[in-house]
Amino acid sequence: MSAKGSRTVTTPDGAALWCELSGTGEHAVVLADGLGCDGFIWKYLKPALEPRYQVLRFNYRGHGQSGLPRDPARLSIAHFADDLAQIMDELEVPRAAVFGHSMGAQVIFEFHKRHPERVQALAPICGSYGNVLDTWHDDDALKRAFPMLREVVERFPGFTRKIWTRVLPTQLSVFIGRHLEAQAEFLTREDFWPYLRHLADMDPLAFVRTLDVASRHSAWSHLQEIDVPTLIVAAEKDRFTPVWLSERMHARIRGSELVVVPRASHCAPLEMPHLVELVVERFLAEKVFAERAPVTSRA
Repeated sequence: MSAKGSRTVTTPDGAALWCELSGTGEHAVVLADGLGCDGFIWKYLKPALEPRYQVLRFNYRGHGQSGLPRDPARLSIAHFADDLAQIMDELEVPRAAVFGHSMGAQVIFEFHKRHPERVQALAPICGSYGNVLDTWHDDDALKRAFPMLREVVERFPGFTRKIWTRVLPTQLSVFIGRHLEAQAEFLTREDFWPYLRHLADMDPLAFVRTLDVASRHSAWSHLQEIDVPTLIVAAEKDRFTPVWLSERMHARIRGSELVVVPRASHCAPLEMPHLVELVVERFLAEKVFAERAPVTSRA
């Protein structure tokens, strides 16, 4: 593997992608973010893994420190998956256990579909196999409203940007996010604020276009083809990706393991970090990087 630290990898279509390799050890773990995220969800898990594993993080096109390609419309789950393959080539990481939070679950499933030889294990965390607007809050209200929301952003990008940057990084947004979408008793302001700060810095056009492709992408048909150890981490109080989605994935992915984090929300790795760390470290040590038998059916 190449030297540790952060760098920029440029794709053939001109996207400058930020990535970082840290940690020590023989084996590698990839941490893939959710929509509009810049690694905030890995605050505790990443340092917990670094003493034993190489840890690779990267920012999707239009996210964090990564730029957009020459054609800014070239945003898709497939692009994100292929970008990861190129980054792994550049960093000389041949294979890895690939973790994905929220939309990152779709990215890692697509990555396995397109680059199965690079995947030693999969771990979707509080994520779905696809069509995310169909199941958000177990309601289709956002799905019905989204076309109008996207049209507003597309037609009035400057106005949207002003509202976006003023509303998101506020105490009201922190309060709403922690109390209505997360579990405020477990999620601190300090842990949640970086998400809103990054989201406020993100181009609203890139956000809605990425949400659009995530809403139309599905890896459902591929789940039955997965043949590597798979850990599915769900959260009891997750309203973004309800538990039943993880149960469906568990039933469809042969030999998978399902862990439901009690009392936690979509931000489970921040709300219950020690529990998530224990589950992840046991999975890696016992199911992925130890001598193991081939994946078999639960039947």
